[in-house]
Amino acid sequence: MKPGLAKKLSLLALPALLFSACKKDNSPSPEPSTISIENVLDSRPLVESGTFQGSGKPPVIPPGESTSITFSAAKNQRLTFATMYGWSNDLFFAPENPGIKLYNDDGTPITGDVSSQVKLWDNGTRVNQTPGASVMHPGTAEATAKNIKEVTSMDDYGHTYLPASQLMKLSLAYNGNSTFTLTIMNNSGGTANETPFSPGVWAISYVVGGNLLLPEPLFSAGKLSANGLTNIAEMGNNAMLSAYVSQQTGIFTPLSPVLVVVYDGGANPFYKTGELDRNEGLKDLAQKGNAAILAAALKTKPGVKAVYVLKDPATTVLLPKINGNMGSKVSQQLSVKKGDKIAIATMYGFSNDWFFATTGKDIDATAKGDVSSMIGLFDDGTAINQFPGAGITQFNLAGTPLNESKPIQAVPNPNDFTTLPPISNIIKITLQ
Repeated sequence: MKPGLAKKLSLLALPALLFSACKKDNSPSPEPSTISIENVLDSRPLVESGTFQGSGKPPVIPPGESTSITFSAAKNQRLTFATMYGWSNDLFFAPENPGIKLYNDDGTPITGDVSSQVKLWDNGTRVNQTPGASVMHPGTAEATAKNIKEVTSMDDYGHTYLPASQLMKLSLAYNGNSTFTLTIMNNSGGTANETPFSPGVWAISYVVGGNLLLPEPLFSAGKLSANGLTNIAEMGNNAMLSAYVSQQTGIFTPLSPVLVVVYDGGANPFYKTGELDRNEGLKDLAQKGNAAILAAALKTKPGVKAVYVLKDPATTVLLPKINGNMGSKVSQQLSVKKGDKIAIATMYGFSNDWFFATTGKDIDATAKGDVSSMIGLFDDGTAINQFPGAGITQFNLAGTPLNESKPIQAVPNPNDFTTLPPISNIIKITLQ
């Protein structure tokens, strides 16, 4: 090429280059945004409760007959119940608080005769007559109500009693997968303390940090009777106490440290329903609440712009509302563009492998306001399920999950164990 021609071509190209250099960048600018995740569950201290009664009319449990209670429980949880000594003025049978021990210290279930754990108690509201079929109900009220106290061989009025374990036989059977059956047999026939047992109430408290949330669900020794126990002790009527424990029974769960992922709007980067867990760390989040492994894996994926793990500074986990106190809340400032999406995941803490996550469409990163409707509850399919909050193999209840391999699916509601409140009543997501 001639030198002069080359010079002319370069001069012609210069305006185009200058135009290109001055041309505006039309890609969207980053916008500041803040995501907040809050545990808004109005929690309850009892994981399970119920009633029991005889099969006849009236539904008492006479000598020689029995009734059964089937329930789930994790290590450190206890079963308690209350039923009237029918031929008395205000005596009742119940285990000493916090209730019947269900597991040995090594985590193996206790089975067989556990009658030694039942006691006889005086409700303290009626003057005791000689126990027997001739007792008049309701009888004479105590001049001043007395505190509940255990009756051992003799009451305050000189009436004698056999040990409760000779009148009531308790047999505990383990059904597998954290479920038990307790059979209550009336063994009082032919004894000096023969009596029917009334319909009763039973309950099991949640365990949090190794401690029972409600260690005395039905009564407190040394305190006045309350919440409808008197109706059982005096009349064998379990309706009021049953209503009380029902109000105390429901859902309690913490949420694990929350994984927040900002990505370019393609497919959700860590799960899809109908597929098996990808073995990138979601299993650790769903079973143990550990988001670190999945967070590290996501940081290497194309299209992922930012990854955060949000923890409560005091407790690490997000606790629910307890006794009217607000639940935990975490927040994170984000830098997002139009077209970006946000995906989150956090463990349903008292489960085997359930996790809350944004559904397949995920959250528009530039949206504002409450976006909780984008959250679902999923079963990771990597651990055998048990009653949430009452499973011996649940990691957060000192257990070791039992592995399985099933596709990730939404958790049905109601499910095989319980009925959950709406998801928006458990976890709230807000963008500002």
